[in-house]
Amino acid sequence: MERQRVTAKRSLTEATEELLNRQIAMEGESSAAYLSMASWCEMTGYDHSAQFLYMHSEEERGHMLKLFHYVNEAGGHSIQPEITGIQHHFTSLREVFESILEHEIAVTNSINEIVNHCYEIKDFTTMNFLNWFVEEQREEETLARRAVELFDLIGEDGVGLWTIDKEILNLGNAAAAADAGE
Repeated sequence: MERQRVTAKRSLTEATEELLNRQIAMEGESSAAYLSMASWCEMTGYDHSAQFLYMHSEEERGHMLKLFHYVNEAGGHSIQPEITGIQHHFTSLREVFESILEHEIAVTNSINEIVNHCYEIKDFTTMNFLNWFVEEQREEETLARRAVELFDLIGEDGVGLWTIDKEILNLGNAAAAADAGE
């Protein structure tokens, strides 16, 4: 026999819950995509980029769980996303990081949409919770943009790709250190 959860009144609207569950799915997709990219990098010899992407995949899963817990604690129901359509093969390391930048911009737009929704309905509690994600997305976009810029700054010829691979992990480690120092 399935037991239903008893919940008191809640301030989280169904519309907000739906938007947050959509964001949960987006974060889950990010984690899965970055895991797939990490595997491709590892199999093609870009070990430093693979390490960066394994860490980044785990970070995105953490973002998903942060949202997941918030929705449940606010009286809603978080939904485990069904994740399909993840790309597994890439033509180049540059394609991997250009895809990441495009995806992070889409995540930023999605977070901004939810914040705007919360502002319009005066759900300042959820809006305040999402402020962490707003700042995190600025950092995520900056990191992704910098990784893409490495391809033009260093160039891909000769030892260029080897150097880019090393520098991507350095970028990730520097970002992690900055986060730890906050």
